[in-house]
Amino acid sequence: MKYILWLLVPVVLAGSLGSCRSTKRIQTAISKKDTTIVVPVVDAKADSVRFIQEIWQGIERNRIDFNTFSAKVKVEFTGADGKKPDINAFIRIKKDSAIWVNATALLGIEVFRLLVTPDSVKLLNKLDKVVQLRSVSYLQELAKIPFTFKELQSLLIGNPVFLDSNIVSYRKDDKTISLLSSSELFKHLLTVSNDDYRLLHSKLDDADALRNRTCNISYGEYVNKNGLLFPTSRSITVVEKTKVDIALQFKQVDFNVDLTFPFNIPRNYKRQ
Repeated sequence: MKYILWLLVPVVLAGSLGSCRSTKRIQTAISKKDTTIVVPVVDAKADSVRFIQEIWQGIERNRIDFNTFSAKVKVEFTGADGKKPDINAFIRIKKDSAIWVNATALLGIEVFRLLVTPDSVKLLNKLDKVVQLRSVSYLQELAKIPFTFKELQSLLIGNPVFLDSNIVSYRKDDKTISLLSSSELFKHLLTVSNDDYRLLHSKLDDADALRNRTCNISYGEYVNKNGLLFPTSRSITVVEKTKVDIALQFKQVDFNVDLTFPFNIPRNYKRQ
């Protein structure tokens, strides 16, 4: 089951580092500091504040707004015990309502079907003929990942995660801009392109030094789909006591089309 959670895509990156605070507006003076951050605010003057506001607004403009989403995703997973067999996951999402996953293995054999709503999780294990019906908190309990439905939705869609307006420093070069933010739970270095503010990389470090957990997620191979910038290639690496690598390749991406979310439980399936 835990492998299935990984295949559900990068929920682990969220889980390794805790849940974020709600996004707040950047105030006219961004000088708040956290004792866990040793990097000082680069410039507290008004021009630096305006620059950070501009970047923030650019990131928000690129946020993908949608009604429905569907895609085929090739998932490659490598954990402490080596590389797992690749799986194709067919994903459908109805915004703020349902996440549906149908995973197939070699020869197109369906392995599992999953339906997540804001308050429930339903999993059909097709190989063992077992069904699990749980509250959404079950995923958090099982994988030790305190994420919400909306966070999982953002991760799958390719929207930024863990945005926080407590910007303590920034860095700019010819091609990229990086913003370093701090919260009680983690430090987040977010890197975007300096021309159109596309997400390029997120580095999340646990604020609890005893946990020493780090997650890196990279976004690439953007396509313009119905006027929306969508990253079709993503790589995720999570390191704590062991290292986990996930590679995702999105194909057949579509937005705002009519979708169904079939989830029938056969009578001969056992309940767990």
